[in-house]
Amino acid sequence: MTFSELNLLKNIQQSLIEEGYENPTPIQEQAIPIILEGTDLVGCAQTGTGKTAAFAIPIINTLHRIVGSSNKKKYIRTLVVTPTRELAIQIDESFNTYGKYTNIRSMVIFGGVSQVPQVDQLKKGIDILIATPGRLLDLHKQGFIDLDHLHFLVLDEADQMLDMGFINDVKKIIKLTPDNRQTLLFSATMPIAIRELADSFLTKPKYVSVTPISSTAENVKQKVYFVGKEDKRKLLYHIIRNDKINNALVFTRTKHGADNVVKALKKNGVSAEAIHGDKSQNARQRVLEGFKNNEISILVATDIAARGIDIESLPYVVNFDLPNIPETYVHRIGRTGRAGNSGMAISFCAKDEKPYLQDIEKLIRLKVKIEEDHPYPYSLVEPDPEAKPDLRNKNKAKNPNARKSEVSKKNKKRWY
Repeated sequence: MTFSELNLLKNIQQSLIEEGYENPTPIQEQAIPIILEGTDLVGCAQTGTGKTAAFAIPIINTLHRIVGSSNKKKYIRTLVVTPTRELAIQIDESFNTYGKYTNIRSMVIFGGVSQVPQVDQLKKGIDILIATPGRLLDLHKQGFIDLDHLHFLVLDEADQMLDMGFINDVKKIIKLTPDNRQTLLFSATMPIAIRELADSFLTKPKYVSVTPISSTAENVKQKVYFVGKEDKRKLLYHIIRNDKINNALVFTRTKHGADNVVKALKKNGVSAEAIHGDKSQNARQRVLEGFKNNEISILVATDIAARGIDIESLPYVVNFDLPNIPETYVHRIGRTGRAGNSGMAISFCAKDEKPYLQDIEKLIRLKVKIEEDHPYPYSLVEPDPEAKPDLRNKNKAKNPNARKSEVSKKNKKRWY
């Protein structure tokens, strides 16, 4: 199938042609017709499969028919709720790209920055609002956001909003929207809590699921290094130096861990920066742009902050800390090997992370290749319970002063 077969408006097709889009991805091919027919949708697809275009393109197509080229007062007709600032900005860029030959206007709002420019833009009127939950509810409470004219409500990365504790905010937002809206819920995973949420406020939704979460891209090679926790930073530098890596996304479990990795790399002359929730919005955007423009070699991120990072030709992903949720591993390594490019996923596994690796291998139904040739290994060999004990060592253990006594006796004889 091609995009020209999806009955899209010509000005939208023109923008897709200019972006080099010819064939829709599986999630786009299945979701776009459903959205165009006005049906509620639950879409499940992992990172990098084109979810944003799957809802942005049909929304622009529908709104353009409603708004047309009119310059009359604009109302918020689409609300996209997403968990992170980075992802909100990325979604806004997508709407601007696909709708550049329409009269549709979008904007993004999020916390951590002054609300004044956001309020000024809202007063001018927009068609599409992309927002993080906290700032959205805040500005609505102040009377700056009117959702009475809403046609579309989109919840993107619903599983992450659940994990980040936004679920109560999401329920509040839903109550602020008209009952006759069309609702679209997209998620990389579909835990029971998300299904229950969908059932509670969607009307006879259709479910679309592509690229099962257990699968990893065929063109992504995977390998794991067994390494002591205290040696991980040294191993990372060793690999970057020996393999001449100059473009990699490194995942850590915590913000503090990300900062420590960056500090160690910079000490060794590696261009590295961290991105996480404690960074200001301007700092995060500066780092992202620097990484995309190859001004920064190594980007160290937590999972939440990494949502919204979209780089087609990223060659390396490094799991500095293995995730305790196996699906997260699939999301992480799905950021490399995109758009037909090959990729490499490298993981560090400390002794206490072995159960995480076992869960990952069980999920992806694959044994990750063990890389043994490195200077910081730890032994994977467990002691054999049936092996005969070393009596000499056993005796030494019983009497640690035995050897000392023998030496003393010899010395005593020599003196006499």
